[in-house]
Amino acid sequence: MPTATIKLYSVLAQHLPPGAEKNTAPLQIDAATTVGGLIGSLNLPPQHCHLVLLNGVFVPPDARGSTPVRDGDALAIWPPVAGG
Repeated sequence: MPTATIKLYSVLAQHLPPGAEKNTAPLQIDAATTVGGLIGSLNLPPQHCHLVLLNGVFVPPDARGSTPVRDGDALAIWPPVAGG
């Protein structure tokens, strides 16, 4: 079955499935999987998914529901951060 890799940073890492290592986990996907679908399947609050990169390319919030995730893709998600 096709697989994508997801990496969640900071407080989002608590949403990774059991067995995840170094904030990273492989996830099985199908032909209909989208970035938004993966975010939903992990129960990630969309408002906490501030920076979303698919294979190193930014995916804006309005495109997440229609951006496909394919076999071998890497999805990285960061929450909002502050500091100086």
